[in-house]
Amino acid sequence: MRPLIYSLFVLMLLSCTNSASKKIKQENVAVAEARVDAQSNLPALTFDKTEHDFGTINEGDVVETVFVFTNTGKSDLTILDARGSCGCTVPEYPKNSPIQPGDTGEIKVKFDSANKPGNQTKTVTLTTNTERGREVLRIKTIVTADPVKEKQRQAARNQMNQ
Repeated sequence: MRPLIYSLFVLMLLSCTNSASKKIKQENVAVAEARVDAQSNLPALTFDKTEHDFGTINEGDVVETVFVFTNTGKSDLTILDARGSCGCTVPEYPKNSPIQPGDTGEIKVKFDSANKPGNQTKTVTLTTNTERGREVLRIKTIVTADPVKEKQRQAARNQMNQ
């Protein structure tokens, strides 16, 4: 009689464990499907370019480029913020203006090379409502030093070293 009771008890335990395990697996699959569904309905940013090279410019020049983007997602895109890596890099963007799926927009980036001789690489970081939430645009240039300002910088360095 005892072996029969033990057998029934073990059988009940196994059947409970299997159904609980199946239920957890089904819930995990449902959560994963919901996540994929939510992600596929998000806006998505596609740029014509994410980097721009101004080439060689003269110190003091203010140059500008435009990054064109398209919302390739399935819901409205919103750019919440755009920040340059320094005060010399200023982005203009459609702030908090919904961009519908399929529509395009522009991000204008100005770079002021005053007091920035040499190789320069700057970034603009966008905060968006896309899956990634952040996009980075890059600009680069070689700034030819202004001869007068370069003499002044050299003189200041010499004074500091004395």
